[in-house]
Amino acid sequence: MTASPRQPPYAPTPHSYLPNPTLTAKINLDEEVKLSNSAGERDLYDSLAEIYSIIITLDGLEKAYIKDSIPEADYTKLCNRLLNQYKSILKDETVSREYVDIESFKKKWDIECPRATERLRVNLPVTIAEPSTSQHRSSNSSPQPRQAATGSQILLATENFITFLDALRLNMFSKDALHPLLSEVIQAVNLVTTADFENRGKIISWLIRLNGMKATEELGEEEARQLTFDMEAAYAGFKATLN
Repeated sequence: MTASPRQPPYAPTPHSYLPNPTLTAKINLDEEVKLSNSAGERDLYDSLAEIYSIIITLDGLEKAYIKDSIPEADYTKLCNRLLNQYKSILKDETVSREYVDIESFKKKWDIECPRATERLRVNLPVTIAEPSTSQHRSSNSSPQPRQAATGSQILLATENFITFLDALRLNMFSKDALHPLLSEVIQAVNLVTTADFENRGKIISWLIRLNGMKATEELGEEEARQLTFDMEAAYAGFKATLN
């Protein structure tokens, strides 16, 4: 009568299976696990991690502003800084290609952040995109009368409108040419008035449209004509507030 194989003391089971050393994975627990195989790949992951951090931070900043937990000036400064960092990181083509867009990135990493999504879509702090709303917010907590615009502020806003319209007449239709100029227009206008004057919303709409384009992408001729028409109408609406 043949005796049954002796079971090893570390595996007191009723089964007769014995581990096969040739099939066992060889793992060195002292070896560092590499998340990337090259310096370029490591830089890519670092950049994507920065974008993730910016989105989470921006969403928290928007919540803090809504709750009146942060002064308006501090909010504007921090929001602009985060938006600029976000744009700077995505200038790298490798990062931009991996990132794809905000919705794809959120889905891949399972995050929501609706307030940050909207802010990145508009690409302006709410204090600039919707000054009348922010003014109402601050008036609820500590009312402060708005000082009349100075002559230099009015002149700056006027010059920015003219510069932007001149750029269109010179056939400068790319995002990297138009977006900075239009951002300067709305910021200068807000120094003069926070009123929702006629066609002011079209400035914001076009900022959002340009922000959604790639840096070297250009408007078509029809879009450029429509943009010119809308900005001339917005300029007229702005001048009407000065009378």
